Amino acid sequence: MKRRLGISYWLTPVADPLECDRKIVSSENLPKEGEVEAPELMNPEKHGRQCTYTFVAAPGERVQLQFRKFYLRGTPPECNHEYLDVYTEIKNPNRVDLVNSPFGGRYCGHIPPRLRISLYSSIIISFYTDFTNTSSDLFLASYKFFNGSKYVVGDPSPDTLCGFVIHSGLQKQGQFMTPTYPGVYPKNITCFYKFIGKQGQRVRLEFRDFDLFYGGSHCPFDQIKMFDGPDHISPLIGTYCGQQRNLVIFSSGSTLLLTFSTLQRIADTQNRGFMGIFNFSESYVKLDFIKTVEAEHIRGTECDQRILSKKESNGTVYSPNYPFPYHPNIVCRYFIYGLQDAQNLERVRLQFYDVFEIPAKPKIDKNCSDGYLRIYLKGQEQENAYDKPDYELCGKTLPQTIVSYGPRLVMVFSSGNVHGGRFKASYKFETEYKIPGTPSPPGKCAFTYNSSSKKSGSFNSPRHPSNYPSNTTCEYTFRPNPDEQVQVAFEQFAVRSDNSNVTYRNHCQEDWVEIYNVYKPHGSDSERERLNGRYCKILAPGPIESEPEAIGLRVVLRTNDVNVSSGFKATYEFKKKEVVEDCGGNITNQEYGIIHSPHWPDKYAGPDREAGAFSCNWFIHVRPYHKVLLWLQSFSVEGHPTERGCPAAIVRVWPDLDNIPIELCGENLSDDETLIISKSSVMRISFLTANRAVGSKGFEGIWTEIQDSPKCEQFLCSTNNFCISKNLRCNNVPNCGAGDSSDEDNCVKATEVNVLMLVGVGLGISSVLLIVVCIWCHRKRVRRREDGGACLQRSTICLSGQCRPQGTHVHVHPIAFSCPHSLLDNDI
Repeated sequence: MKRRLGISYWLTPVADPLECDRKIVSSENLPKEGEVEAPELMNPEKHGRQCTYTFVAAPGERVQLQFRKFYLRGTPPECNHEYLDVYTEIKNPNRVDLVNSPFGGRYCGHIPPRLRISLYSSIIISFYTDFTNTSSDLFLASYKFFNGSKYVVGDPSPDTLCGFVIHSGLQKQGQFMTPTYPGVYPKNITCFYKFIGKQGQRVRLEFRDFDLFYGGSHCPFDQIKMFDGPDHISPLIGTYCGQQRNLVIFSSGSTLLLTFSTLQRIADTQNRGFMGIFNFSESYVKLDFIKTVEAEHIRGTECDQRILSKKESNGTVYSPNYPFPYHPNIVCRYFIYGLQDAQNLERVRLQFYDVFEIPAKPKIDKNCSDGYLRIYLKGQEQENAYDKPDYELCGKTLPQTIVSYGPRLVMVFSSGNVHGGRFKASYKFETEYKIPGTPSPPGKCAFTYNSSSKKSGSFNSPRHPSNYPSNTTCEYTFRPNPDEQVQVAFEQFAVRSDNSNVTYRNHCQEDWVEIYNVYKPHGSDSERERLNGRYCKILAPGPIESEPEAIGLRVVLRTNDVNVSSGFKATYEFKKKEVVEDCGGNITNQEYGIIHSPHWPDKYAGPDREAGAFSCNWFIHVRPYHKVLLWLQSFSVEGHPTERGCPAAIVRVWPDLDNIPIELCGENLSDDETLIISKSSVMRISFLTANRAVGSKGFEGIWTEIQDSPKCEQFLCSTNNFCISKNLRCNNVPNCGAGDSSDEDNCVKATEVNVLMLVGVGLGISSVLLIVVCIWCHRKRVRRREDGGACLQRSTICLSGQCRPQGTHVHVHPIAFSCPHSLLDNDI
């Protein structure tokens, strides 16, 4: 059987391995392309057989080899028994030492080698087998000799394999590629392409195909490097590898250097390399429109610029070619980035002014039909989502002020197909606190919440739940209407304090939150603040409301320059001033009293009650030269003053109305907290709960008026040495305070009365009374009988005429002598 080898060779079955070597040489008289196939061998002894195919191009030519069929019986990756070796970097085909020649790879199985182009003028493939026979179906490859001039770009650099210098005066545009494109590029080579333009020109490189081995984002193996200048010490534009799409590079000036390098390695990589076009032109955008000190041209782009904040800095951006009209068919991007790190977070405020003119064609839809300025506020550029702008601007109307949602603002300007106008805008980096509300003034951490705008809401430390920045002061001012008060409750709280000994109410020295009542004296334009407390660590402040006479409440966060924490989150609510409160009152003209939480001794209610949070205030006034003694004899209020603070409920006591109060919660009070004495004749106590309160038993306290004098003319408590009124002696109330019952000692106490004894005494008294009545009745009956006999005697005498007056004749009835009828009936 005979098969045609290319066009000019025939291959027949042979027994001698030397007869299977073939050499194909390019000639003007022969076709420049053809096919080769596997040899047909008989090898009954299974000796190792090797056949070599050598392809030699003419001077100025290259060889291209493409496998069409490939069914070698060896198994990758070892490829034992049958394989094909490829050599594409043969300098001299007449003196070939394959052992020391650059190796292009060994192949077997059903996956053929990729397209190969000779680095010089020759390619050799070596077929090996130790099978008993082979057929031509094992592989089929097409070869082609072609002109290699396309690999020579500009002037070749002496003593280099692939170094070229391209001058715009000789070639203004053209093509450049890897030395064996589109075949697999060689290992361990270095190439460079130096583009040199005229003054005022810029260089543009557009890669139409890009396929390099990818070893990671930093390209440690095969790579392209581009320098914005004529040599390696010029600024680096970028390092590239892997697969790139739509890669276009511009020089900033008139020169650009591209280097291509690959490593010597054993791994079989079959990447194509790259192919691109270059162009020198004076029509590319001039970069002098990038005027801001903070702005810099992004190397490698036509007109993109990057503006990085220098902390609350500002500047101006312009349209290309400003102040003159921009040119058509250009796209420029403006990347305006504020600070974003552990200490800083900014946003961008963009305001157009003076002129804005981007011609817009008549259109049906709302989008700009030709040129446009798109603005991105949410970081869409990170996901390459340029089809989702937040704003698309065109026309001649000045746009509104635009504020970014975070530290990034990106503008993409496309001039369209027509000559346009111009625009400019000022930008300002403002610290972004991520706090609800509008800062006043802009950029400062000062927020005002007015009842007229919103009745309730939340506020937080900067960037909560992330850490707040150091060296920061933030103010939150709440302004109720004249008939309202504002209530504030903290839900989360963590403010840094390195002092392990700091407890609730103690002075915080690193970072802290302070709460003030704000007053405006009558007839004054200035405000006055009164501190309510300072807080830090994880000890949250208790719920608080503004004083009735205050014009508002102010919360202040202050941080130093060392370390930070997550800060706080809190709620606020404006409420009508209560005429009648849940509890409390104004107490005067009394010597003692008892106060307690609502529903005592039952629990004060939680948030499910209709009335909402509790707000109770007691004002206790005693006589001049006296003080108020408060003994909290029973106390159980939500919270823990040393573990989490009092965020849900709190009792505040003002021994001195001009100073900050004592704040209490939890269950175990210290001695100083159990027994509190006012500084003057007035004491104030308040009890507040937040909407988040779940309820607890509450508290009960006894207050007593004590004399503020070294000499006691009343009752002197024996243990606590308080001087109380004599009237409080033996009143069944321990007015001397904790641990002192002297005012109730040695008192005459009523004995306990036994009910059975009372019944017995009652029966005894009743019996005596009954006997007395019986005796009285008996004696009365005896006397009646005696009185009846006398009556009858008198009546008998009168009837006999002894009692008749002289000269009269009278008939006298016995009744006239008060004689009982019973006597008359029986005796008359």
